Amino acid sequence: MERLKDMPVIGQLIKLLDKYPRLSAWIVLSVGMIGLLIYEARDVDLSVTNWLALIVASVLVAGLCIWIISWEDEEEVAEAIAKKRATGEMPAVKPNNGDN
Repeated sequence: MERLKDMPVIGQLIKLLDKYPRLSAWIVLSVGMIGLLIYEARDVDLSVTNWLALIVASVLVAGLCIWIISWEDEEEVAEAIAKKRATGEMPAVKPNNGDN
């Protein structure tokens, strides 16, 4: 994997995927859904407007799926932080009221 990161184009792509995992998951899922849509509806006589509407709907549904899946990640992170604070591994954060 480290050798791939050293390659110019692939390395930048891997860094981008690591930096924005939800966005990259949305893009990958959207591409897959659009590919399936085109494959399954290739023999259906659809107008350009119909194709555009279906593609936009597919991209939006993919985004919604990734957003819903991310709820579980947020809950796990919140639980891990609460556990660390309870055991004293992480200090409690004082709210900043702007009074400095």
